[in-house]
Amino acid sequence: MLIPSLDKIFAKKLTIHQLGNSILRETAQPIANVSDREIQKLIDEMLIALKESKGVGLAAPQVGRSLQLVIVASHPNERYPDAPQMEALAMINPKIISYSVKTAKDWEGCLSVPMIRGLVPRYQEVEVEYLDRHGDRQVTKFTDFVARIFQHEYDHLEGKVFLDRVENTLELASEEEYKKLWQ
Repeated sequence: MLIPSLDKIFAKKLTIHQLGNSILRETAQPIANVSDREIQKLIDEMLIALKESKGVGLAAPQVGRSLQLVIVASHPNERYPDAPQMEALAMINPKIISYSVKTAKDWEGCLSVPMIRGLVPRYQEVEVEYLDRHGDRQVTKFTDFVARIFQHEYDHLEGKVFLDRVENTLELASEEEYKKLWQ
């Protein structure tokens, strides 16, 4: 039987900040010490918050920390029924090192922009360099939906939300109307 760490047992419930909160418009700061206890605790708390919110990605600015940390965790759910399954991945100080020429538009939503969806153009493939939660350098290619998640979360580190990328306000819909489009 595995015994959870005390940090996970006592992890505080994080609040997901909403559009209008100034932290969502800040450029996030790099993390200097990945092994810092507070950073490791933040990763655990973000993993819990993401699972509870049923989201597929979360960035530290969304939970009030202006730090370069994102979690990507694709899985099928009510909001994204066709999402591929993957293990949650904590990415520290991520950088896009290359991207495809080809882009695609698809619907996005955001935990920080509730009840709104928008058609957002994104690169179909991105190659990313980052530190994992152990401080090891990783280079990974993401494609399609997972590439979209990463780019969405990466935007949060640059003080952007998906609404900034929508090309036309006619490509916005309420969550309720979006659901009707796909029924």
